[in-house]
Amino acid sequence: MKELALSEEILLKVEKPARYIGGEINSVVKDPSQVDIRFAFCFPDVYEIGMSHLGIQILYDMFNRREDVWCERVYSPWPDLDRIMRQEHIPLYALESQDPVRDFDFLGITIQYEMCYTNILQVLDLSGIPIWAAERTDRDPIVIGGGPCTYNPEPLAPFFDLFYIGEGETQYDALFDLYKEYKKKGKSRQDFLLACASIPGIYVPSLYEPSYKEDGTLAAFTPAAEGVPRKVRKELVLQMDEAPYPDKPLVPLMQVTQDRVTLEIQRGCIRGCRFCQAGQIYRPVRERSLEFLKAQAIRMLESTGCEEITLSSLSSSDYSKLKELVYFLIDETHVRHVNISLPSLRIDAFSLDVMSKVQDIKKSSLTFAPEAGTQRLRDVINKGLTEEDILRGASEAFKGGWNKVKLYFMLGQPTETDEDVMGIARLAERIAETYYEIPKEERHGKCQITSSTSFFVPKPFTPFQWAPMNTAEEFLRKAYLVKDTMRQQLNQKSLRYHYHEADVTMLEGALARGDRRLAPVICRAYQKGCLFDAWDEYFDNSRWMDAFAEEGVDMDFYSIRERDLDELLPWDFIDCGVTKQFLKKEYERALQGIVTPNCREHCNGCGAAVFGGGVCFENKN
Repeated sequence: MKELALSEEILLKVEKPARYIGGEINSVVKDPSQVDIRFAFCFPDVYEIGMSHLGIQILYDMFNRREDVWCERVYSPWPDLDRIMRQEHIPLYALESQDPVRDFDFLGITIQYEMCYTNILQVLDLSGIPIWAAERTDRDPIVIGGGPCTYNPEPLAPFFDLFYIGEGETQYDALFDLYKEYKKKGKSRQDFLLACASIPGIYVPSLYEPSYKEDGTLAAFTPAAEGVPRKVRKELVLQMDEAPYPDKPLVPLMQVTQDRVTLEIQRGCIRGCRFCQAGQIYRPVRERSLEFLKAQAIRMLESTGCEEITLSSLSSSDYSKLKELVYFLIDETHVRHVNISLPSLRIDAFSLDVMSKVQDIKKSSLTFAPEAGTQRLRDVINKGLTEEDILRGASEAFKGGWNKVKLYFMLGQPTETDEDVMGIARLAERIAETYYEIPKEERHGKCQITSSTSFFVPKPFTPFQWAPMNTAEEFLRKAYLVKDTMRQQLNQKSLRYHYHEADVTMLEGALARGDRRLAPVICRAYQKGCLFDAWDEYFDNSRWMDAFAEEGVDMDFYSIRERDLDELLPWDFIDCGVTKQFLKKEYERALQGIVTPNCREHCNGCGAAVFGGGVCFENKN
């Protein structure tokens, strides 16, 4: 192995040095002189989080299948190493080769959540790459962003050369081939970026110009060069079985957040929860076949030695062959003593038989997401669950041997009242009562119902993208109301309650619906020391507030302000398939408390059928 970029002396000084040495099982090492393109793939958070991300695993495998490309990985150095690298002038490097990132052709950054934005600047800064895209030269890597946050890339637009909108399996080959062509011809960086704009799904922010009205809202967003498309349509994989998927996933050298084999069973969601961005931007639902998943599960377990396999999707219960897949996995993995994790399951679809079979291997708490405490509000958000469904599902789970349940709710959703807020505690109480209705001799110890509330953030491409947010004070008032109501319940000793921080939510809300005028604020916050904002111990709200003030930007304009339905939104230049007209219609139905049926019950004309596949065409031959 090549000499490490960090000395033994430095590695002994930092927490968890295994984060920085590379050499993981199934990592790919190539001869740099034998490849045409070097791609540094970055997850802008700590190693333990980034190594748990399926998207990087898929694209890392896909890129490295090309003989002319070597894809390596980069993660954000933890603050202890960050300080040392600055003091010792050590450039950020890729794990596989230990070579500096600034020497690569591409720096790809997956952007999974808004609170990693300052980490993106850390990665650029430590790499020696100019933070502002306009200051880069032909000697610098092409910086390209992808992931769910690119469905509103505007707050980050001045920092990136390119954004890839949609699923990465479809157009990267075209992008790499174009790069090789332009590199061979000695064309300039700007020539290459202009040519990239013609590749489907590629957004080149320097080739667009926003203008603003006197009230601060967006007046226009126009291409700045001839031939640049006015709309960028997301990229989508239609034939899931034919898409690249790693047979040999990377195996970390240390414990990570999700230390398991991940089997992606489908993409998209039929449910249409009105707060959920993923449920809209990943439409239409596309399944992998049962045969593919059976074979892939065995290949990955054998190549990794992992002791757990998890099924990945937005709503696993809606996978049409779920029972057959679970039964197969139980039979095949019993001798391996491998646990099966079934996240994203709906209470009303959870099979008692499947539960009991999974429980035979390993007991754990069950996780359900009612999202709201009353039926009225569940109808507003289109959750599609009745209280009867919830209690019946909980009862079946308890009879199946579970005694711990985690419940996820959201505070601050449109039209929410105090009655809805208190309904969270009351629903938790009714679930506890369901447990104690079981004869004592049939119970499995004392039950524990843990309720967690996050705070609602309106996201782009959702029916609630126009909705106002609560203020931080209102969020906290509601959280305290839940807490106080919990204490009044008869079974309060069986109930636990946690809530998120309001200040982080307010910032997330501003960044989620922001425009390019937030880029200087992000840069200023980074310069003030903001880093790892997703981590409670490092988030410093006062620095962010100072950054907003010093840049003369009103955070409330981006967070709590309600948008007019006819307002031009910063992300309107992106075509995600789901039409703006459909989202408006869903927002109006939400305000009336009208439930919209799921995609398999009835086509609601969202627009995703334009892609020509998936659930939209399941029953059309």
